[in-house]
Amino acid sequence: MTSHDDSGLLPEVIVYEGEFVDDDEPQPDAGPAPAAAGRRAARRIAHAAATAARFTAARTLLGLRNAWSLTVHWAALRYMTGDEIRRRIVKKQFDHFTERRDDAVTARNTTLKQMSKLVDKAAEDGLSGPEKNRLRDLGTEADRRRNGLAVLNAMPFAPDQPTAEQISRWRGTRGAVRFTCVVVPALGALVTVTVTAPVSALITGPALLGGGWWLSRHPIPLTTRPVPAELLIPELDAPADYQLDEPRSTADSRDTPAGQRPADGAEATDSEQVPGSLADARTSEQAAAVLAGAVRAEGRDLAEVAKAVEEPWGWSFYLRFSTGSPDELNKDDIYKALITRLRLRRNGLLIEGDPEAGDSAFVRALLRDPFAPDVVGPLPYRPPLSMSIVDAADFGVAMDGTPLVFSLAGLMLLMVADSGGGKSGVMLALAEGVTACRDAVAFNLDPVGTGVGALGEAITLSACMDDELIQDVLDFLLALCSARARQRARYGWGNKWRVSEEHPAIVVFTDEWPQLSDEAKAKLVRALLLGRKEAVWFEAGSQFGTRDYLGQAIGPKLSARLLGACRRVDVTELLGGGAIAEGYRADLLQAATHTQVNDAGQIYAQGLPGMPNRPIRYQVREVTDAQAAQLGAERAAAGLPDLTHTLTEAGLWQQYQDLLTRCRADTALPPEPPAILLTLREAFRAEQDPDALAVAQLAEHLIVDDADRWSRWDDRADRLAMIGRHLRKALTDAGVELSSTRLRHLPGEPTGYLLADIKAALQAFS
Repeated sequence: MTSHDDSGLLPEVIVYEGEFVDDDEPQPDAGPAPAAAGRRAARRIAHAAATAARFTAARTLLGLRNAWSLTVHWAALRYMTGDEIRRRIVKKQFDHFTERRDDAVTARNTTLKQMSKLVDKAAEDGLSGPEKNRLRDLGTEADRRRNGLAVLNAMPFAPDQPTAEQISRWRGTRGAVRFTCVVVPALGALVTVTVTAPVSALITGPALLGGGWWLSRHPIPLTTRPVPAELLIPELDAPADYQLDEPRSTADSRDTPAGQRPADGAEATDSEQVPGSLADARTSEQAAAVLAGAVRAEGRDLAEVAKAVEEPWGWSFYLRFSTGSPDELNKDDIYKALITRLRLRRNGLLIEGDPEAGDSAFVRALLRDPFAPDVVGPLPYRPPLSMSIVDAADFGVAMDGTPLVFSLAGLMLLMVADSGGGKSGVMLALAEGVTACRDAVAFNLDPVGTGVGALGEAITLSACMDDELIQDVLDFLLALCSARARQRARYGWGNKWRVSEEHPAIVVFTDEWPQLSDEAKAKLVRALLLGRKEAVWFEAGSQFGTRDYLGQAIGPKLSARLLGACRRVDVTELLGGGAIAEGYRADLLQAATHTQVNDAGQIYAQGLPGMPNRPIRYQVREVTDAQAAQLGAERAAAGLPDLTHTLTEAGLWQQYQDLLTRCRADTALPPEPPAILLTLREAFRAEQDPDALAVAQLAEHLIVDDADRWSRWDDRADRLAMIGRHLRKALTDAGVELSSTRLRHLPGEPTGYLLADIKAALQAFS
């Protein structure tokens, strides 16, 4: 190797002498090259990893950014509109306003209960001097609390509407809380777990990458949501002059309450044109527009249709009015006009004023039967002795799907419905529930029919179509009320009978009240006034509810009233003069005919325990005669509640036994006429019912009926005498009072029987 310097300005050049060797060619003096192969594989793996990392980052980073944006959107409450936040702030004020009234009601009720206890004690044992002073003080306190509650009820809810600055501060404060208490701790926990346990990255890493990958392809739009339904109550609405000063986006236009006119008065697009009827409406906005147009066309000052919901049977709405009253929609002329405009059936519009808001109403438009069999459901099976009378039982369903569930304990009930309105069916359904109880028995009274007698022997006592017997049953029940009042005082049970298996309640079903005699009506009214405390409760039925039919104006005073298809005067008599305007339209229900069920079994109700007093229709489940007979036999076989102990204590056991014997004799089936008497009657019928038939003529028919018995004497000279002798014996053995007679108008004056005597004997067995 030689080196030399060509110039002082150039760097030194070093020349190496040697031989170039290709590493790819095996050398005779070199072994295999594994290190080189490993380097090539490493370069390829690194290249593939870098490519995968770039691809993954491109696909997931966008998704992770979307996830972070979604987190910020949630934490900062950007999904809430300014109006929703305003409603939440006002709702806090409304809750405080409501709590004050509820506290006042609770305090008043507590005072009244304390007074009631002292009054009951005064009636039974008298009061001491301090107790009298306490009663007087409670009366003063009750008056004060009643006046205070009246003042609170008269005070309107007038909230302080928040400003835009307060709304922004509310959003910022709660957003900071969410970041501090949720987002930051969650991220800190993720980092801490990853650092302290790196193996956890094998789980969290793929999960984050998978979520980012999915969000990159399916980004979630960051929009505001509609105001929740629970915040759309009228008390939270903004005043007409309130301005929120927040921009309204296109998406927000969907949050406009259904049926409200756009603020800018813009015309609806072709896809949003108002259909001609509710049956043609496809969206809640269209249905609300149809109803709003119909109401305004009738001259009503409608503010808005605040809510429209499609139901299985049609549409339900919530309306608010600017002036006037929602009750005006129930006026005959307006109601009928709305039916026509909405293209509904004659009773297909139900209007119920909101008891909590005088300017609002619930409206239900029926396009289909609301009580389809799958909605009403089958009759629930109640095993014998499986219930207590104080338990709530399921008897049907409301048109909004709410179960018709209530207890019959302490209930004095009147059911009014026209013939075919389902009155007897409702009574039978209630009796079916009573006969499943272990601490109650059912009595059945009906002056012109069989009442709830379809339950057979499950009814403990039944007096039907006998006014004298019905009056005796009522006398017995009045005597029992007096006896139980004395027993209550002796046992120290307070002001009501304690129902138990030893002391069962008696539930008396009295159908066709107007058909009772005047004496029976007077006794029934007295029993209604006395029986509640003594667990002698009456469930009465009538086609009419006015005083001239019931004997006294007792109907409105009863604790519960059910109305099926009936007259308008019955509705106002039992529920008050404003019931029609409130929406109790039992006068629109259609009674059943011989071939059409119509609205039989549908009722309006007031006073049922646990059920709201609302003008909404209920359907009581039908109990067919076959079901009633089967259940009655099953419950009778299992044994009915025993009245022996309670009536013995009352000193009325023997009177009850005598009454029960009379009732059973009255309801017993007549015995079947003996076969021999029926054979003789058929013989007369075969001969075209002559006035009389000789034994010789009857013998031919007797032999046809039973040849072995009556042809034994064919070879004897005294054949007819033997047949006549054995015929008289057969009639005597069968208990038939029937004598033969000499038929002097016939040749030879033979012995025979008269048709009149045969009919009289048959009548004795009917």
